[in-house]
Amino acid sequence: MFHSVYRALLIGLLFTPAVFPVASASEVSGPSSARVLKLNVSPNGYPPYTIVEKGNRFSGIVWDITTVICDRLGYQLEALKVPRKRVDGMLINGMIDATPRAKEWTEEPDNFVFTIPIVQVSEVFFSRAERAFEYFSPADLESMTVLTHLGYKYPNIRDMFTSGKAKRFDVPKDQDIFKFLMHGDDFDVAVSDRLVGQWMIRKNGWQGQFHISKQPLTDVGLRLMLRPDMAPFVSQYNEELGKMKDSGELESILAAYR
Repeated sequence: MFHSVYRALLIGLLFTPAVFPVASASEVSGPSSARVLKLNVSPNGYPPYTIVEKGNRFSGIVWDITTVICDRLGYQLEALKVPRKRVDGMLINGMIDATPRAKEWTEEPDNFVFTIPIVQVSEVFFSRAERAFEYFSPADLESMTVLTHLGYKYPNIRDMFTSGKAKRFDVPKDQDIFKFLMHGDDFDVAVSDRLVGQWMIRKNGWQGQFHISKQPLTDVGLRLMLRPDMAPFVSQYNEELGKMKDSGELESILAAYR
């Protein structure tokens, strides 16, 4: 599925080592104490899933949805920032409660419990509007130069690159990928997360400049991953998330970031 660097950016989120001394959701009790859910977030963010704003404020799809659910369940949502390599261990040890994660990105998913998918994460192909590209199979990329993220492996189309049938051009930043595609005549298509691309286009006023392929290269459900002892909370979270989907509230939040 997704490559390891993509996982590190989106699910582990390249955290700084600061850890705030707030109590675990399972530790806080008493009528005068609010229950706390400590959610792993990124100091730099990965818009639109997590966005770090000035003044230590947070937003984004995962943050906004979880804020609504926590409020309804009587939890206070806390943002914590931990190094990527420490996330799983800190979850198991109870130092944090939850982190955004897909089961497919987890080496030992049975060690944790997962919510139902919050949103689908899909890698798709972006092309200039006047040269619209639709993807059906790796062979469709033959003779093309594809803008890709530096360090990403793209296992589904790796053979096209290793065989030389298609060329990849690595770019480290999402925004630069779209700038290169928009202004560089040497580039045919770009691979990026659908929602990341839609958010980037909206933020920069690039509406009408790009075409997005209908068929994704990869598609997984982004969830919250929690410790096994958080299973009762997961059931409550799932119930509230289901209500948000049925009422259209979830779609309204997603639309704000497209």
